[in-house]
Amino acid sequence: MTQADGAAGPDPRAAQRRRLAGIALMCGAVASFASLDACGKTLAGLGVDPLITTFMRYAVNVALITLVLNPVRRPEVARSRRLGLQVLRSLLLFGTTALNFLALRYLQLAETVSIQFAAPLAVALLAGPLLGERSSRDRLAAIAVGFLGVLVIVRPGLGDVHPAVLFSLGNMVCYAFYVIITRKLAAYDSTATTMFFSGLAGLAVMAPAMPWLWTSPASAQVWLLLVGIGLLGTFGHWLLILAHARAPASVLAPFIYTQLIWSVSLGLLVFGDVPNGWTLAGAGVVIGSGLYLLAQETRRARRPMAPG
Repeated sequence: MTQADGAAGPDPRAAQRRRLAGIALMCGAVASFASLDACGKTLAGLGVDPLITTFMRYAVNVALITLVLNPVRRPEVARSRRLGLQVLRSLLLFGTTALNFLALRYLQLAETVSIQFAAPLAVALLAGPLLGERSSRDRLAAIAVGFLGVLVIVRPGLGDVHPAVLFSLGNMVCYAFYVIITRKLAAYDSTATTMFFSGLAGLAVMAPAMPWLWTSPASAQVWLLLVGIGLLGTFGHWLLILAHARAPASVLAPFIYTQLIWSVSLGLLVFGDVPNGWTLAGAGVVIGSGLYLLAQETRRARRPMAPG
């Protein structure tokens, strides 16, 4: 190999730096989402209706996305080849947000995020009938063990479990379908188009109800938290996009679970919440199952194809 050939090849150190940058961006994204949840729980404690919080989450998001993407100058951004799927995806995202804020009125941050971690398991289960992806017996076993972890967290039938876990379970189901539809839309629409439609349904659903629900925030702190929720959500998703542009999903996926560290820390520092042993044990089972599925998928992707 000549020196010129060596110069033309990929730089391993540059690739490693990009991966490290992607990991840092992913950690920043999940920290933003944990902070968003903390703001939502704080607002609930201040007596703000979770539906008002949901409305502000999408009002700020849509304003920022519209400003950045500018569909007036770039009308192609607002054109979807699968408009029905875009609307359904946006409605599912709205459902995820609203159910999460309702759950946060009563549950600890660590509880809600631990249940949300089951979403990748639900996606793996739904990928067969909805995306035509076959599941091996090992994969189905990992999914079953992961859902047992969720049962450890929610402990159905025991008296000390708050009914609000149903909101968190609904949030997890909505998010799983949201991910499935996002994957289907990737074959039809650009990332910019999907981002443009993401918050529109939530805003369209909540705006007509605001004249009856809206109460003027009682303080500057409430205003800052309401605007902050929209900023944190938008910023977090922007960091996710930047992360995936720099590192493969298989590299980034394990760092999603660092959100539990942020949620436990914020819950302890801001609300004085100490997660119980059931929550931590169930979260460990769910995370372990998710990492096992990820390892399986990574090995399958690296396996050389048999010659045809």
